[in-house]
Amino acid sequence: MSGHHHTHGHDDHDHGSLSRRGLLAGAGGLILLGATSGTAQAARVQVAPGLAAGADRASRITTGTTLVHGDMHNHSLMSDGDGNPDLVFGSMRDAGLDVAALTDHTTLFAIEGLSRSEWNRAGALADAANVPGTYTALRGFEWSHPLLGHANVWFTNDYVDLGGASSMGRFFSWLTGHGGVAGFNHPGREILRFDNFSFNSGAREQMVSMEIFNRGDDYLFDGWSSTGSSPLVACLNAGWRTGLIGVTDEHGTNWGFQEGLGRAGLWVTGNTRNEVLAAMRARRFFATRVSGFRLDATAGGVRMGGVLGITSGAVQFQVDLDRGPEWVGKPLHIQVLRPDTRAPRVVDVIETTAGSVATFTVPLNVADGNWVVLRVSDPSQANQSPGPAGHLCNDFGVAYSSPWWLQP
Repeated sequence: MSGHHHTHGHDDHDHGSLSRRGLLAGAGGLILLGATSGTAQAARVQVAPGLAAGADRASRITTGTTLVHGDMHNHSLMSDGDGNPDLVFGSMRDAGLDVAALTDHTTLFAIEGLSRSEWNRAGALADAANVPGTYTALRGFEWSHPLLGHANVWFTNDYVDLGGASSMGRFFSWLTGHGGVAGFNHPGREILRFDNFSFNSGAREQMVSMEIFNRGDDYLFDGWSSTGSSPLVACLNAGWRTGLIGVTDEHGTNWGFQEGLGRAGLWVTGNTRNEVLAAMRARRFFATRVSGFRLDATAGGVRMGGVLGITSGAVQFQVDLDRGPEWVGKPLHIQVLRPDTRAPRVVDVIETTAGSVATFTVPLNVADGNWVVLRVSDPSQANQSPGPAGHLCNDFGVAYSSPWWLQP
């Protein structure tokens, strides 16, 4: 394609000269591949100009899976975006993504979201773009509450809005009745923060993700000073077992082409919808905000997203970090994050470089909390959303692993 700026199309609603995004803004801003042996090949695609060609797709520390790059959160004119939905999946494919989701908003009070015909249209577009083994195109939706927060839902045959689920409890009830998986979006942006991540045991396995990068923002500390805790700490301490992802939350027409905003890396046995869903259910994915980044990590031989069958002990970590030739030798820090009351406690910082495998041992005890997350940072840059003064995560976040959980 000659460029990645797409012209607008028309959907089946008449909004005159205003896009829904403009209407929402006027409503007070309420909606502001190489594979290891034995795996299905994920096709290597031409990466768009301005995006990194990136690292090879094979891990240096595990076998049996291939890395695919995805963006699980995008909008079009079917809700508050500016672009023709017919162009969404092609744009993300042309940008070099392997997995792409269209997740328009459902109705937010008087602001019109997805209609039934648009929901069906999104499904047809995803089906037409989906190429098993090469490109996974997904239809989803964003349940949107102006105070509680927003949640993306994938792999369901139906959708719900505030008319059918007006509270977190009703949303979780709907989710458990309809299957699929879901995630907490831009946590901390809406004031009630999912009832402060009030835990629902019945929805634990289906709530698979939390956005830690969204539109370039690092949500580790977002709202910590006013709410009393980091969204990451609040979510995981409440009992949720969410992996961590990055997304662009694209509302314009450059789907997939935005560098530095947010992406997800998923470790799959094949680039198909079923295998992407399996990786999401296993929390076998990571968040990054740079294209072409590879992060794989094990703790005691268990991959990120898994359960460590211990209550205490010294655990050996292996971490594979790479972004291809342009980052070889770049200094990076690996910060080991553990639970605390307001902000995560950093129990170790490992100095390493891109293009290498770091091996280190950390003592863990469930008495100090049952989760551990690895944050990869660039120590030469500052975190634009810093936490407490002097906190070791006040540098620039590059990537996050999904957590591990301590459990006998």
